[in-house]
This record gives sequence, C-alpha cells and structure tokens, in this order.
Amino acid sequence: MSVPLTELPTDFCTRALRWAAGFTHCAYFEPNGLPYPEGPFDRLLGVADEAPDAPRTLAALRHWLPRPPDTTPRMGFLTYEVKNEIEALHSTNASGLEWPTLHFFYPTTWLYWRPTSLEIHGYTAGVLDAILATVPLALPPPTVPPLQARMPKAEYLATVEAVREDILNGEVYELNLCQEFYAENVRLNPVDVFSRLNSASPAPFAGFIRHHDHYLLCASPERFLAHYEPIIISQPIKGTIRRGTTPAQDEQQRLTLLHDEKERAENLMIVDLVRNDLARVARTGTVHVPELFGLYPFQHVWQMISTVTAELRPDVDLTDVLRATFPMGSMTGAPKIRAMQLIEQYERTRRGLYSGSIGYAWPDGEFEFNVVIRSLQYRADTGYLSFQVGSAITYDSVPEREYEECLLKAQAILEVLGVKL
Repeated sequence: MSVPLTELPTDFCTRALRWAAGFTHCAYFEPNGLPYPEGPFDRLLGVADEAPDAPRTLAALRHWLPRPPDTTPRMGFLTYEVKNEIEALHSTNASGLEWPTLHFFYPTTWLYWRPTSLEIHGYTAGVLDAILATVPLALPPPTVPPLQARMPKAEYLATVEAVREDILNGEVYELNLCQEFYAENVRLNPVDVFSRLNSASPAPFAGFIRHHDHYLLCASPERFLAHYEPIIISQPIKGTIRRGTTPAQDEQQRLTLLHDEKERAENLMIVDLVRNDLARVARTGTVHVPELFGLYPFQHVWQMISTVTAELRPDVDLTDVLRATFPMGSMTGAPKIRAMQLIEQYERTRRGLYSGSIGYAWPDGEFEFNVVIRSLQYRADTGYLSFQVGSAITYDSVPEREYEECLLKAQAILEVLGVKL
C-alpha cells in the first residue's frame, strides 16, 4: 500500500508513533531530514504484538536472520553487554533497567517513508485509518524529581585521574569513561518526551524503541555500521565543542575543534581501531579512510567525525561483522579489550542500551545501526529513568573539562526533563 505524502497531515509521523507505541514491540528510526556523509537512517516504523522466536544472543541471531524471500526489515537492538558473548568479559555493576542483552523482531506491520510517498507493508488492513484517527496529545512538560548521580562529581574527577595513571602505565591509550544520572518513581509519556527530545536535539540517527515496559528515546548523531553492497561504513565520533552564539563565534569554535591536538589524537586512535576491526571482515586491501577529522554542526555542538569504509568479504554476514566490531571503539577506547575491563572496574552502572546500538537489517544483507548516545532509558513498570554521558580520557585530559563535556552532551536531555545537575 502506497500513499502520497502530500495526502497526509503534517503531524502524521507523530500520530504514527503514538499509534505504534501501543504495541509490545515498536521500533522507529528517524533521520530528521538532516544531511550526513553517506546518508542518515531511513525513516522506518515497525510494530508487533508478539516476538515468540526473538533471538537473545548473537549465536541465535545468526540462525534467526535468514527467512523465506521477503522484503521485511528485521528490527532490534544490542546492549553494550553483548560484549560478554564476544570476549571473556562480564558485567556486574548495578542496573535499574535490565534490558534483554539482545533483541530483534519481525514486524507484522511496517511503514517506510520514501521521498514522495509512504509505504505500508505487512498487515495493512485499517492501519492508515487507525493512524489518522490518532490525535496527538497536548501534554504538559514532564515532571521529574531531582536526578541522582551514580558517580558523584568528586569520585568522577578522581576516576579520571586514575585512568590517566593507567594510561601512563601503558594499560590503555584512551578510555571512554561514562557516568549515569537517574531518577526513580517517574511517570511520563515516552512518545511525548521523545518528541520533545527530537525537537530539542534533532539527529540523523534518532530512534524510539519499546520492548514491553522498556523504552529507549534516542537522539544519536553517530553511525556505528552501515552496509550497502559491497561497502561497509563506520563513522566514529570523537571530538566535541559547544556551538557559538553568533556566526563568528560559531566559526571560531569550529576552528578551535579542528586544531585541538587532544581531540584529533582521540579521533585518530579510534579510527585506527575501527580500521583494524573492519579489516577482520573485509576484502584484503579495501579498508580506507575517505574522510578524517570531518567537522559537522548539530543543535548544541560541533562534532569531529571520521569515515572508515571497506568491502565486505562474501563469506561474512551481519553476525560476523558484529563479532568483529562490537562494541564500537568510540565508546570503549583502545586497546578495546583492556579498555572494557577497566570500564567495568571504574564505572558504577551497567550501560544497558547506552553505547549499544539500534538498527535494522534487510533480507538482502544490507543493514544500518547507530551508536546509542544522547538517549534516555525508561522503565514504565518501575518508573526508573536514566541517562548516561561520557568522554574519552587520554593522558592530556583535564578532569574538570571532561566533566564539563559530559554536561554539554546532556544539555538537550536536561532541557527536555526540565532539571539541572
């Protein structure tokens, strides 16, 4: 079923998401019409009431992905804890979220926004009428109690110093240190809060996930992996600076980031890590870096983004690629395994979907996955609300500046929640 976009109301996406959030399994991918090197997410929405055979491990995912020939995308997420299946690692820190480690589902109805039309696939009877009949609610801003820091500021600053000592001792070159802020007994409307976050911080890899009572509200600017035959693409972000308040100040901020040796060193170390990861599944000699230290503006920040590409070997599939590359180097550090061991030691919270990934895989083997950052995680059954922020620690890091960078990355979330830290 195909409908011209000109025949749909301007708030159709909002209506569609509100309708979709009534299903037990819902995945929405939002590009926000933003330009991005190699393109952003497709705008896709998929729902299902049940997912009885949903995979929970990478091993199960390999057997689950192949289906009889069809055109239906497989939608889902991987939490950071998938690392424990790939390497001899563990996760024992506190968690108020308890996501399944990995989950994919096969949507019974899915919507695909084309440039001039909307396609409705799967079970389509009455879907368009149901969405059009869904009236967006005019809700007041969410009321959230004061946020608690899982790692108090003084402890965070001391931890940055400890990481710097580890770097001096040769344990790692760089480590992505994250911290959680949370509130309990929160009642909010996830669709409304996602709409507010998406307006406050539009991003090319935004998304909304519902898994039973678990919700992810994501405003990510970062691509993890994309595969468009025969090329695979990864675009790590390392390097952040606040936008200027005038055009002249904004340009000065851009130039400051461009010439910041610490930020460039962070970016380059992760680019080298990504090149090494992709080489494990690529045709020999095809790994390239078509853009190094690219600077891109977002609502609140400039980001330094590099692009790494390769040609996939014909004998590898999505699970092979994930085993070679997950978790993404921009959220771990280098070398990756030792960095993840130290992350478990220093952080106070299991990351869950933060620094994991959401995405979709097509039956022909092409896929698209983001990096889950700039995101809220919420459990409607317990009222637990959480977000995490982090930064890359190198030996040149100044603890106070790293803390300020974390707050900068949280700015849009704090605005939407109407709270301060």
